[in-house]
Amino acid sequence: MTRFVGCDVHKRQVTVCILDDAGSVVRRHRIACNREGLLDFCRAHLEATDRVALEATTNTWAVVELIEPFVERVVVSNPLETKAIAHAKVKTDAIDARTLAQLLRVGLLPEVWRPDAQTLRLRQLTHRRAALVTDRTALKNRIHATLAMRLIEVPVKKLWSNEGLQWLSEVEVDSDGREALDSDLRLLTALEAELAGLEKRLVEIAWQSDAIRLLMTLPGVGASVAQGLLAAWGDVGRFPDADRAVAYLGLVPSTRQSDRSCYHGRITKQGNSHARWLLVQAAQRVDDHPGPLGVFFRRLAKKKNRNIAVVATARKMALIAYHMLRNGEPYRYAVPLPTQTKLARLRIQATGRRRRGGLPKGTPRSKTRYGTGKPMRKVPALSDVYQSEDLPQAQNHDSVSPAEQRHLRSTRTLGFAKKIQKIQQKPRSSKAKNQEAADDQLTSS
Repeated sequence: MTRFVGCDVHKRQVTVCILDDAGSVVRRHRIACNREGLLDFCRAHLEATDRVALEATTNTWAVVELIEPFVERVVVSNPLETKAIAHAKVKTDAIDARTLAQLLRVGLLPEVWRPDAQTLRLRQLTHRRAALVTDRTALKNRIHATLAMRLIEVPVKKLWSNEGLQWLSEVEVDSDGREALDSDLRLLTALEAELAGLEKRLVEIAWQSDAIRLLMTLPGVGASVAQGLLAAWGDVGRFPDADRAVAYLGLVPSTRQSDRSCYHGRITKQGNSHARWLLVQAAQRVDDHPGPLGVFFRRLAKKKNRNIAVVATARKMALIAYHMLRNGEPYRYAVPLPTQTKLARLRIQATGRRRRGGLPKGTPRSKTRYGTGKPMRKVPALSDVYQSEDLPQAQNHDSVSPAEQRHLRSTRTLGFAKKIQKIQQKPRSSKAKNQEAADDQLTSS
C-alpha cells in the first residue's frame, strides 16, 4: 500500500505527517533537521513504496538526497503555487505537512524541476560570487564614506588602482579614521583574494562549457552573465518554448484581463532574480550596438524611456539566448572584434594559451595604406572568429528565414549583417589606441 508523506522542512526541525491511501493520518513526527536525525527517521519509519512531498527552500536538495534512497519518489513543490492552492486561516507546521501529503495524494502538488548536480553546483558558485561582489561593493562604499565624512578629496583618478590604494594607505587622517581605513583595506584585500580564487574556478567551468561560450557571443554578455543564465535555466529542453523560458526569469509583463478589458503592466519578477538582474545589466550595454538588438533598444528608448528599453531588451536577449542554446548556434549579428576579445580573454584565463596574430611571415606591405601615416588594423569576419575559437558557424543573412530577412531590411541592418561576414580594415584612432593594443595582446603571442 502506498503511503504519502508530507514534510514541512525548516532549518532546525522537520515536521512529518504520514497519510494512508485513504487520506487518514497514520502518524506524525517532529525530527531534528540534521543528517543523523533524518537518517534515523528514514530507517525507522519510511517504506520503499512511500511517496514524499516537501517544499523548495534553502536546504531542500540536501534533504532530498538523504530521503530519496528509502522511498519510491520524492516530490519538491513550488511554495508559492502550493500556497495559492491550499490557503488556510490556521497555519501550523503540522497543518502544512498534512496539506503537502494530501496534495501529493490527490495529484495536485505543483512540482518544481530538479536541477542536476552540475547545474546545482553552478548555481551555488554563481550566487556565492554575487554575494562576495556585494560585500566588496559595501566595503568600497564604506571607505568612500570615511573619506567624505572628513571632507577628504581623492586626488587620483581611480581610487581602486595600485596608485589609489597606495594613497589610501598613506593619507593623513585622525586616529579613528586611520583605524577604520586600515581595517576596511585589510578586509578588502582578503575579499579580493577570495574572489580571485572563485573566479578561477568559474573560468575553468566556463571554458569547458560549450553552452557558456555560445552565450558569450551575445552583445553585453560575458562569462559571469552566461553562467548565471545557464545556472537558472539548466537544461533548456525542459521548456516547451522560448516564452516559458523567459517567464521563468520573471521578464514577462504581468496581465490583468476581465471581460473585454486587458491590462499589461510591469514585469512579473516571479523567477530567478539573480539571472534577471544579470541580463538587465547586460542589456545596458546594447544601446550603441549596430545590429538589430541595438536598433530595437534605441527605437524603444526614443518611444518610451531608457529603463523600459533596458528591460525589454533583456527580455529579447533571453529569447535569443534560448534559441541559441536549443539550436547550438552562436549569435548571428555579433560585432567581430569585441566578440573575439571576450572569447580570447576567457581562453587565456583558463588555459594560458595565446594565438599568434598578425600577417603570415613574408606577406608584402599593403599598397593602400603603406606610407599614408594612417595606422590600420585587420578586422576578421565573424565566421573566422567563431572558427578560431572552436564554435559552430552561425547562419549568414542569405540563409535565414524570409521573416528574419524582412526584419533586417525594416531595421536597416542588412548592410551590417553583410559587413560582418567580410574581412575589413579599420583605422586605429588615437582614442582607441590603448584599448586596441590590449586587444592585440590578448589575441597575439
